[in-house]
Amino acid sequence: MRYSWRSFAALAACVLCVAGGSAHAQDYPNKAVRIVLPFSAGGSSDPVARLIARHLTTAFGQPFVVENRPGAGGNIGSDIVAKSAPDGYTLLFTAGSFAINPSLYSKLPFDPAKDFDPVVHVATLSGILVVHPSVPASNVKELIQLARSKPGGVNYASAGSGTVPHLAGELFRAAAKIEMTHVPYKGSNPALSDLIGGQVQVMFANMPGTLQHVKAGRLKVLAVTGARRSELLPDVPTIGESGLPGYEATNWYGVFAPAGTPPAIVARLNAEINKAMAAPEFLDHMRLEGAEAIGGSPAQFRSFFRGEMERWAPVVKSAGVKVD
Repeated sequence: MRYSWRSFAALAACVLCVAGGSAHAQDYPNKAVRIVLPFSAGGSSDPVARLIARHLTTAFGQPFVVENRPGAGGNIGSDIVAKSAPDGYTLLFTAGSFAINPSLYSKLPFDPAKDFDPVVHVATLSGILVVHPSVPASNVKELIQLARSKPGGVNYASAGSGTVPHLAGELFRAAAKIEMTHVPYKGSNPALSDLIGGQVQVMFANMPGTLQHVKAGRLKVLAVTGARRSELLPDVPTIGESGLPGYEATNWYGVFAPAGTPPAIVARLNAEINKAMAAPEFLDHMRLEGAEAIGGSPAQFRSFFRGEMERWAPVVKSAGVKVD
């Protein structure tokens, strides 16, 4: 087989690119790294992102700074990262809505599956099904019976249309073959406030910020939305255990980089974030939040993320929810 000088030149260029990428990864990072969090400060994802940033700052000897860029269901912050240089100096710390938004929004300025490289799956968070104390139901079966006796007469609150708590309710409604009326709010706090006040009756809520009201008797918890019982509520069954086998509606946190980030940099970040998640401080925080630290490789996270996109797409379609 014969090779032209152009073939050798192309091969030499490839070798130089690989060598250059490797050298760049060895020098990384040599300046501050920003971690874009596409949600408001003070939310449940905020302290988790900051715990990881603190570990990375110590491990790499350069500042890892969390930057809150909320808006449009997380799309504003995500778009910033999608359009950033793929050099490891801009990262995205996001949550379950990132896998839902492609089905929810008619137009996105980025493609979550193509414009990002997964770095690591940080955690999975189970929610809880809670009701106002006046609701005559002490378990999932009784709630389903109540809803069947009053089609559309049972209201459930959520943090907004297309959020994980909203779609958890739609998944429940479809699995139980019942009609419930969705009442969307602008965030979890006003939704919880009206649930406690009795203006709505049911909510598929995040554990952080909700368990305190359960313990105070202001809300009743009927079930956990994850596949397994929570350490915080060992006596509370899952929805799957309670007559709807296979039901699972969880939120999650994960880190992404812009597509094309050198694999060696992604690998270094993955290794250090896995170390951060093994720290007692991080594990204690996860336990208090009712969350489970996950970790693993970028490939495992990519597979999980694609599965989440596929899982929620038919739920969004069935619910008929669209955001422009």
